[in-house]
Amino acid sequence: MRIGLIRHGLTDWNAAGRIQGKSDIPLNDEGRAQASKLAHRLVDEPFTWDFAISSGLLRAQETAEIIASKLQIPLLEADIRLSERGFGPMEGMQISDLIAQYGDDWKIQDNGQESLQAVEERTLAFIADLEVKYPQQNILIVTHGGLLAQLYTALYKDRPVEKIGNLSLSVLEKRGELWESLIYNCSKHLIVEDTHQTSR
Repeated sequence: MRIGLIRHGLTDWNAAGRIQGKSDIPLNDEGRAQASKLAHRLVDEPFTWDFAISSGLLRAQETAEIIASKLQIPLLEADIRLSERGFGPMEGMQISDLIAQYGDDWKIQDNGQESLQAVEERTLAFIADLEVKYPQQNILIVTHGGLLAQLYTALYKDRPVEKIGNLSLSVLEKRGELWESLIYNCSKHLIVEDTHQTSR
């Protein structure tokens, strides 16, 4: 079993440094272009995918739709367990303002946001269900940066978690009881090289 973990594409709130959480913010044009770039990469790579699934929030759903359409694979019904961590009254605030008001450790304080433990529990429950239902299939999962960071923290307790970039790709393969990391937080598909040459 293999899973491809994808963070949704860019939104206007991402670009402005605002916390989204469960606020249902759509992709912007750059985010849609990012999704298309990843879709092209996935077509060209040797990994094959049987279907995709997303959190159902607009930014993840649209990213999944673009990718599934390009790969010509089914997009399953969304699963709310893949939704981003809820940040309660802090949603919509800029990260710089949060740090100024609450300090650098605002993410672990109790300011009305969903606890990290709750995010970890629902994410691991989702993964466990996939293992039972689809043990021989390869699944693309389009979700959110905070959720992915918590999942990686749970799976790889001895490894620091990088900032999860928009439209980054990670690929994990189940081997025995462990998930082996084949690709981690990779955004090489977003680096566009200008191959046009101008002669004068």
